[in-house]
Amino acid sequence: MKVKTNFKKGSCMAWSHNNLLIKSFILSALILTGIQTTLQAQTDQFTKPTWWFGGAVGANLNFYRGSTQELNSGLTVPTVFHNGDGMGIYLAPLLEYQPSDSKFGIMLQAGYDSRKGKFKEVITPCNCPADLSTDLSYFTIEPSLRFAPFKSNFYLYAGPRMALILAKSFTYKQGINPAYPDQVPEPDRTGDFSNINKTQISLQIGAGYDIPLSSRNNQKQAVLSPFISFQPYLGQTPRSIETWNITTLRIGAAIKFGRGNKISETAKAVVEVPANVAVSEPEVEFSINSPLNIPVERRVRETFPLRNYVFFDLGSTEIPDRYVLLTKDQVKDFKEDQLEVFKPKKLSGRSDRQMTVYYNVLNILGDRMAKNPSAIVRLTGASMQGIEDGLAMAESVKRYLTTVFGIDASRINTEGRIKPRIASEQPGGTKELDLLREGDRRVSIWSESPALLMEFHSGTDVPLKPVELLAVQEAPLDSYVTFNVKNATEAFSSWKLEIMDEKGTVQNFGPYTQDKVSIPGKSILNVRPEGNFKVTMIGQTKSGKTVNKEAYMHMVLWTPSQREEGMRYSVIFEFNDSKAISLYEKYLTEIVTPKIPVGGTVIIHGHTDIIGDEAHNLELSLDRANEVRGILENALTKAGRTDVKFEVYGFGEDLDLAPFGNKFPEERFYNRTVIIDIIPAK
Repeated sequence: MKVKTNFKKGSCMAWSHNNLLIKSFILSALILTGIQTTLQAQTDQFTKPTWWFGGAVGANLNFYRGSTQELNSGLTVPTVFHNGDGMGIYLAPLLEYQPSDSKFGIMLQAGYDSRKGKFKEVITPCNCPADLSTDLSYFTIEPSLRFAPFKSNFYLYAGPRMALILAKSFTYKQGINPAYPDQVPEPDRTGDFSNINKTQISLQIGAGYDIPLSSRNNQKQAVLSPFISFQPYLGQTPRSIETWNITTLRIGAAIKFGRGNKISETAKAVVEVPANVAVSEPEVEFSINSPLNIPVERRVRETFPLRNYVFFDLGSTEIPDRYVLLTKDQVKDFKEDQLEVFKPKKLSGRSDRQMTVYYNVLNILGDRMAKNPSAIVRLTGASMQGIEDGLAMAESVKRYLTTVFGIDASRINTEGRIKPRIASEQPGGTKELDLLREGDRRVSIWSESPALLMEFHSGTDVPLKPVELLAVQEAPLDSYVTFNVKNATEAFSSWKLEIMDEKGTVQNFGPYTQDKVSIPGKSILNVRPEGNFKVTMIGQTKSGKTVNKEAYMHMVLWTPSQREEGMRYSVIFEFNDSKAISLYEKYLTEIVTPKIPVGGTVIIHGHTDIIGDEAHNLELSLDRANEVRGILENALTKAGRTDVKFEVYGFGEDLDLAPFGNKFPEERFYNRTVIIDIIPAK
């Protein structure tokens, strides 16, 4: 006799039903769209209804995360269940308010909301397979703000979800050990979960599309609206104990009915007139800011900040192999100022020298602790998989420091957490959570020992002391040519550049959508020492017209003297933060400002990682850069100095100008930066 478990099969069947449901929605939409085109025309026309009534039906694709073992006071199963999935039905009447002259509206749905599912099969201590399923369901109330960004049939919506528990039953099944086929199987255990939260307050965000089922010639109108919504785990913890939470993806369709008002002939005429009125285009100005001399490269002495984090891969508590891990025999040859000897196995290809420094962070820490016997650190591991997982990550780092560098274990304290103290993922966040959670799965290195920390800093959230390195900076920022197209964002859907030299050779750059673009001068000159260029800006207006603007420039390549050495400092920010500058104010005032030479130039450029909206990131990077400029200018003013020239840029997440890649979380953390380039007077 063979023991059969149906979990995987049932899961596949659930997804098959889901695929069938999705196909049905798409097929229905196509059929109803076809019906719409065959409706007979009538003489009267009616407005689009303001109020809509109807109902919605959908499939909830439920994803269980976390774990559960104590089902109720009478049943604690022998093995912990982790993760799972399932599908439940969603049924709700609806009410919508859509003002005809606005992109915004209000939606309200209230009805039955099933979060049923099945945990992944586990093996009990008796080597028996076990399954746990639940028919969890709620009465849900979901008010939402509706937004049609293009005043079209496509719309977005978002709002809270308030749910009241209806059903909380479970079924626990335990099979028999396959090695003993004559065993009598345990009877199924059913019951209700204990410690269930009676109410839930969470959120959702979604999108839909209205497909008209009737002509505007009908007073009574109907609409079919396929929709999809995402309801993250935040606020969706079913129980007040253990770690089980639910994330739901809902796919469905709504049928809506409304009543329009008759449009009079006069009103029709008034509506039709604006179509022939010419729309004025915003005035566009084009200018070029090109440096007199374009440096090809510059020697830079960089003070590189050392992040006090070690990031771990999902599903592993071992230090990732992109970090440099030494053997005991190699420790004696390790020197903080010769890190190029110990290169990491994996580099993203950009800023390799700097990432070589960072990927040696554990070796730098071990070396500093060995040289400073009184230094003590605390390692805090953070993991969404649980406190034990976070602690195991911290112990992995401790084990490396004690076994390879011989650090006394009593000098290293460890702890585990669900979230780091300074977390990237914030409550209520719904976008790009995978990238944020990658950055939150880390071990933080905390210390109160000044020998390990950045100058003028104290406290548990202080960065480690930076590392100084000497590098060659190719295409430094003051070699960039800046092209300004004032009002481009308002006037153009896109614009591009045609740059022609004296021989008629044309180079094309673009298309762009922003008002300002910077291009390295060497990219335009190539191997030529200098040249004259005619620059044509070609813009495509939003109404379909083409606008040309011309300007001229002369460019000269210049190689700085080997004695001219720039300096570079960096300020690191936390995710989506432009006010973390207080941590660095004394450092910028007393360390960086005195290093600015008389008549020098300070180029300050802000950056972000790729997480978040591109326009917001551009604004955020400029805010960060201006915060740094304000502190430096204030310090110079107090010293009675007015000889320094400032240039401030915000590059946002621009991948061509980002100082690092974005593949790994440590690279994204280093991209949340303001870089300060100090250039001596020419």
